[in-house]
Amino acid sequence: MYRIICFVLGSCILATTLLAQKPDLIVHNANLATMDARYPQASAMAVSGDRILAVGDNQTILGLATKATRVIDAEGAFCMPGFIEGHGHFGGLGQSLRKVNLAGAASYDEVIERVKSFIADKPRGTWITGRGWDQNLWKSKVFPTQEKLSLAFPDYPVFLTRVDGHAALANASALSLASITKDTKNPSGGEILRDRSGHATGVLIDRAMSLVRRVLPREDDMEVIKADLLRAQKLCFQKGITSFQDAGSGRTTIGVMSGLMAEDKLKIRLYVMIAGGSSRLVRTLARTAPFVGAHNHRLTARAFKVSIDGALGSRGAAMLDDYSDRAGHKGLLMFDQAEMEKIAEAATGAGYQICVHAIGDRANRCVLNAIEETSKKFPRMRDLRPRIEHAQLLDEDDIPRFAELGVIASMQGVHCTSDGPWVSTRIGPDRTKKGAYVWRKLLQTGAVICNGTDAPVERVSAIASFFASVTRMTRDGPFHVNERMTRREALYSYTMAGAWAAFEERLKGSLTPGKLADFILLDKNLLTCTDEEILETKVLKTFVGGKVEFER
Repeated sequence: MYRIICFVLGSCILATTLLAQKPDLIVHNANLATMDARYPQASAMAVSGDRILAVGDNQTILGLATKATRVIDAEGAFCMPGFIEGHGHFGGLGQSLRKVNLAGAASYDEVIERVKSFIADKPRGTWITGRGWDQNLWKSKVFPTQEKLSLAFPDYPVFLTRVDGHAALANASALSLASITKDTKNPSGGEILRDRSGHATGVLIDRAMSLVRRVLPREDDMEVIKADLLRAQKLCFQKGITSFQDAGSGRTTIGVMSGLMAEDKLKIRLYVMIAGGSSRLVRTLARTAPFVGAHNHRLTARAFKVSIDGALGSRGAAMLDDYSDRAGHKGLLMFDQAEMEKIAEAATGAGYQICVHAIGDRANRCVLNAIEETSKKFPRMRDLRPRIEHAQLLDEDDIPRFAELGVIASMQGVHCTSDGPWVSTRIGPDRTKKGAYVWRKLLQTGAVICNGTDAPVERVSAIASFFASVTRMTRDGPFHVNERMTRREALYSYTMAGAWAAFEERLKGSLTPGKLADFILLDKNLLTCTDEEILETKVLKTFVGGKVEFER
């Protein structure tokens, strides 16, 4: 472990482990938000190799320069640790950039027009896939049916995933190729929506999507995966994201990541959660020991990702009580508490962290119960920092259990403002007020919240998620603003909390001498600018290991 030992020299903090080295880079005339309570603000920073050498005032830091030192005048820019994307899908982000983009489509007709524009000269019979439609943005706000899509594209199988990734719309051609008929039964953990006569409407919820996905053309071509990863990296650097916590990739993709890093093509730092799914799969994958800090701290895989329920927008999130807009329906659990405990035991016994997708209050309770029971058998579980990914809807009794059990709440600020206009329709105003996106209540109990975007579910914009975290402003107005974060809390959730959630607090998350020189320059001060200016903020430069990876 790289140990950081710092001491104060005048108005400067230096790392004693780097004292014999001279700065390769100095950034001065900046407004540094160090995220280090010992030295919260500074105007200059020195970098040696890929580490921060010193932080302090302009005069002191510039005094360390040699003839070989590159000196950058930040011209008053806001300097902060690089954003840590706490939950996203790295490969999925790259894939989304080469498929039909349906994000923000204001109607079903617009969805169809976007597909038409995408098809162009593609041969008949070619599978057309896309992602991002959201019926909650449409005037009718009801799930579409396949008829209009089938009429528009009779010669193409079309499969369009909803924005949350937990539902999809298939046209008649795709349903036929998947052999989905009136007699097809719902798979466990999934639902085929049907009309009054029992025929499939084209909408498939959660595991029912696998019925079509199993007949889709394979996308495991190595060159395609490489291109997706590099495409995602480019966009992340443009957005000031220097570390990305990838919520569920397979061994093949991880191998490709490693190969690209060995070639020095993939330079972003990735914390990868290995896609699990069942206790049997987790036990099998856990036979390989976790690896940490490969390729000079660019690749770590020491966690398993599993999903216990679906999403709120598609009514797949598992709820304790019925959905307010669908009587008799409580969502879908992918597995029960007993299976959750087996997964937790298998991962913990092998030294892996568990990261569990849970959105509904019933799903969150099930995971918390399983963690509590597993902790009794494996006291080390708390040290492995279990996480619940999303934790969007909580019963009041379960809110303090995150801190009590040492469970990290990996939440996405932008989900709150995207979902806010219709959450009360799904679960009613009382449950919404008490348990929906309750950041303030969680923080007051001492829970750790790391932030993210869940890209490509949302745009991979840390700035947009930061804005959502401090304003809770939706397109229809403010949403329970008493639960918003302060500016520093939100910045912490995107820096030090993200580092903590990945066991990397000694390496990143603050501009502390001895840590990795991953930082960004912004044209506005996120701690002091107006709310409106937050969304106007631009990333000027992105540095990873002291090297510029993006420059506007």
